Amino acid sequence: MTIDWSTEAAKRQDDYLADLTTMLRVPSFRDDSQATDDAPLGPGPKKALETFLAIAKRDGFKTKNIDNLVGYAEYGEGDETLAVLAHVDTMPAGNGWDTDPFEPTIKDGKLYARGASDDKGPGMAAYYGLKMVKDLGLKLNKKVRFIVGTDEESNWTGMKRYFEVEPAPTLGFSPDAEFPLINGEKGNVSLQVHFGNTDTGDFNLVSFESGLRENMVPREAVAVVSTDNNEQLAADFTAYLDEQPVIGELTVVDAGVRLEVIGKAAHGMEPRNGINAGTYLADFLQRYAFAGDAKNFLGFIAEKLHVDSRVEHLGLAFTDDVMGDLTMNVGLLHFDHQNGGDLTLNFRYPKGIEPATLTKGVKAELPAGATVSQGDFMVPHYVDPEDPIVKDLMDVYRRQTGDVDSQPEIVGGGTYGRMMARGVAFGALFPHTEDTMHQANEFQPVADLMAAMSIYGESIAVLATDK
Repeated sequence: MTIDWSTEAAKRQDDYLADLTTMLRVPSFRDDSQATDDAPLGPGPKKALETFLAIAKRDGFKTKNIDNLVGYAEYGEGDETLAVLAHVDTMPAGNGWDTDPFEPTIKDGKLYARGASDDKGPGMAAYYGLKMVKDLGLKLNKKVRFIVGTDEESNWTGMKRYFEVEPAPTLGFSPDAEFPLINGEKGNVSLQVHFGNTDTGDFNLVSFESGLRENMVPREAVAVVSTDNNEQLAADFTAYLDEQPVIGELTVVDAGVRLEVIGKAAHGMEPRNGINAGTYLADFLQRYAFAGDAKNFLGFIAEKLHVDSRVEHLGLAFTDDVMGDLTMNVGLLHFDHQNGGDLTLNFRYPKGIEPATLTKGVKAELPAGATVSQGDFMVPHYVDPEDPIVKDLMDVYRRQTGDVDSQPEIVGGGTYGRMMARGVAFGALFPHTEDTMHQANEFQPVADLMAAMSIYGESIAVLATDK
């Protein structure tokens, strides 16, 4: 049976966009402040999971909701299981949008919404790929489970729960990265750096706030400073902004002077794609006569972290010939007089270096009184390019796109694919398309999503019938 997958995808475009719009309208970022026993990650992730499972049940799939944390749609039978792992949570929307981030908008062929690219657009394209396989009545020799997690953008509580209570899949892919294929992912660990709260200089740091998530380059930073030198501070700030790739604003408030800096958000796996507003603001402020922990907080950011994603200033620069550079994103920055200062440094590390080495290296560079602690970590993941799953998926991609030159890649991002020994990330960002994941005005071209649906349909058919 010869199948024109592109034609089959085109037949389903209207239905796909309708279901995707339904999913995108759910603000599904994790919110622990609203967590309950029934919605352990907050109401948004729960609603998004329920919405997806209702769509899958409507389409005739067997479905299961596991503790409102993770769920799946199942098709076919077999001793082995092919898994497609997607996520229905998103990053917070943040500011800087030209459209409502939760009201999907198509402009010039591009679908704008939070989650359009990461990961609801690709995830639903892969789901429709499975739906095509089911609609066509293809005979499979593997069970297929389309599994959706609800906090991929934080600590993977949902997908970890799945692997605790369900059998591990034989092989699979995650439609949560880029084409042609990701066969290697760096390790991932965050370090928490804490400073005290003393501040008794001529300049007083009332507050400092920047960042939404540790795996996102902060677009905005705001500090309130108390000083008798407001006019000089304003003049210096204007001169600084003229020389730097950020914009900003200074206003007088009751507590002192409020300084705001706006940079560019980006995925934390490659901080060079963004402009970290938090480190730029610290770089500006550290020249003034702050004291105590406030001085140490600003100085450490400016001298050891600012514009240094390869951590040369911390003496931790490291590169692996296969997996590439160690990178660091300064994702969360906070200071106030009650709680002191806190930084979250998110590292993406290749094989050959360990989290303990990173923790030791950061500790050695800290000023007196500051401390560092290590969070949970994920080790580097690598699937041999000769593994049949890599070769089969690359064959489908090349056949459908005509791109015979692209090769499997290794990235700093982390996807659910790494939870399987034979797991990879596969699309849906094409090489010709701008990466707007974790940014304002996130988008994905509709044509790309339809091309991805076609690729996913054939890929599932191939993998689920491959001996």
